[in-house]
Amino acid sequence: MTKPSDLPVLIAGGGPVGIITALALARRGIPVRVFEAAATVSDAPRASTLHPATLEMLAALDLMDEIIARGLVARTFQFWDRPGRQLITEFDHDILKDDTQYPFVVQCEQHKIANMGIARLRDFPHAQLHMTSPVSSVEDRGDRVVITVQTERGIETHEGCYLVGADGGRSTVRKALGINFEGYTFPERFLVLTTLFDFATEFGAAFRCYFSDPDEWTNLFKVSGDDGLGRWRVVFPTIPGQTDDEVLSDVAAEARLQKFFPKDGCYEIVHKNLYNVHQRVAASFRQGRVFLAGDSAHVNNPIGGLGLNCGIHDAVYLANLLSGVLHGERPQDDLAQYDAVRRPLNVEYVQQQTIANKKRLEEKDEAARSASFAALRATASDPKSHRAFLMRTSLLESVRR
Repeated sequence: MTKPSDLPVLIAGGGPVGIITALALARRGIPVRVFEAAATVSDAPRASTLHPATLEMLAALDLMDEIIARGLVARTFQFWDRPGRQLITEFDHDILKDDTQYPFVVQCEQHKIANMGIARLRDFPHAQLHMTSPVSSVEDRGDRVVITVQTERGIETHEGCYLVGADGGRSTVRKALGINFEGYTFPERFLVLTTLFDFATEFGAAFRCYFSDPDEWTNLFKVSGDDGLGRWRVVFPTIPGQTDDEVLSDVAAEARLQKFFPKDGCYEIVHKNLYNVHQRVAASFRQGRVFLAGDSAHVNNPIGGLGLNCGIHDAVYLANLLSGVLHGERPQDDLAQYDAVRRPLNVEYVQQQTIANKKRLEEKDEAARSASFAALRATASDPKSHRAFLMRTSLLESVRR
């Protein structure tokens, strides 16, 4: 029988978190096998914001040049009062220039990150990626993990020394382990409308903007698009109970954008997306030889762009632990650090912060809104407070801990 130490690390999920986990392991000589349910990497509009702490990690994987070339560098971000159409304040990551080599955010869509990682994985003969191969069952045998995979050729079984479940919010791996996904789902869904209209030229918007509004808060940010020409994503909350057609019809989408920023002529809308939003954290990020990373371990609302970043942090931290153990550089007991470190950091930095971000934007009490605006202005105007705010929002503070 093959010794556990000779077996590959198995990874369920070929999105950015699974691929970055695989790449980080493969670069250290660890054999990896990635199993992805889809036939191709989805290019549907999803996460795109990469914070400075994450850029440091991706630079260590030699991905930074391509990320900057295929993304948009966003040094600043803004808070706006939507009803008054007034800029509240602006934050500038350049204040972090003594804290990190990357004092900026890069807007780079997650499918690009996954595809970059896949291209790099091809350089390693000990790394394999299997598309159209969903993991359907998991068995931890104590000295190894056995998974069942549904492939186009039929059912296959694979053995590994460890398994990483990076298979999304509906994770088969998490469910197979019986780990609770604690938290809640928001009653409203989020609508994303992608348009070619240039809000920077016409409105003076930064590449990342947050609009406070007691009736309909809005997020606005720019990505480069696959063609590099740029497009803007506008995120709105919907009214609970609205049907898909009431939200996604051409008439409804146009009316929503015209209400946000009235203009002559119709908006050119190139994509619409409507999805449920959750705040949930797995009760444990590890069980035996199986680990959870990314959305299978935690999901949150997208305000602040923290979910993908935290998932990549999971990937890099876990890869460092696993490679250290597999190379005999650290004891196997050190694997307990993954749950002990990553879960509390997610709760403290990602869950709390994204919940607070949403509450700030949707606040209905005028006095509370005014106080929030004043606090943001005071924070931005004081260099020490400005830096502390960005250290936290950029996740540098959590990484330095």
